[in-house]
Amino acid sequence: MAYFEIGIFQPRNDENIGTLWRSAWQLGAAGIFTIGRKQRRQTSDVLNVPQLLPYRQFETLEVFLSARPAGAQVIGVEFGGTPLGTFKHPERAIYLLGSEANGLSKEVIARCNAVVQIESVHYKSYNVAIAGSIVMYHRLISGEFSLGKNSSPSENNPTKITPS
Repeated sequence: MAYFEIGIFQPRNDENIGTLWRSAWQLGAAGIFTIGRKQRRQTSDVLNVPQLLPYRQFETLEVFLSARPAGAQVIGVEFGGTPLGTFKHPERAIYLLGSEANGLSKEVIARCNAVVQIESVHYKSYNVAIAGSIVMYHRLISGEFSLGKNSSPSENNPTKITPS
């Protein structure tokens, strides 16, 4: 069964965690997490997402890796990886973003099963919450996995995805 989570390694501010949290809920993640820094408050949400989507905090990379679900591949999001547009998402994935200032270190990248980078027209760096949102959206529209119960088109679902 398809499964994914997304998180940030050593994030610097709560606003980015909050924005990523809301996007993760919107795009069907099973949860979000941080490694090395606990979120202090949810500052960018009006939908009460903390009550809808779990947040986990890990002190170290080793603790995080030992707690990942069986069969879940760690996918780093960093410069120099496979272009996102050509990436085939694994059925069970945990996406790991680097901090706003430092990205993912070589040591962290070495522990990932794969690394993707997001293409751009001008500057290659994105805000961490935006980068995570783009990766999750790409997973959603790739068509590789069935959509979750909240994503299936219906008259009761005003956020359904329809082709233009």
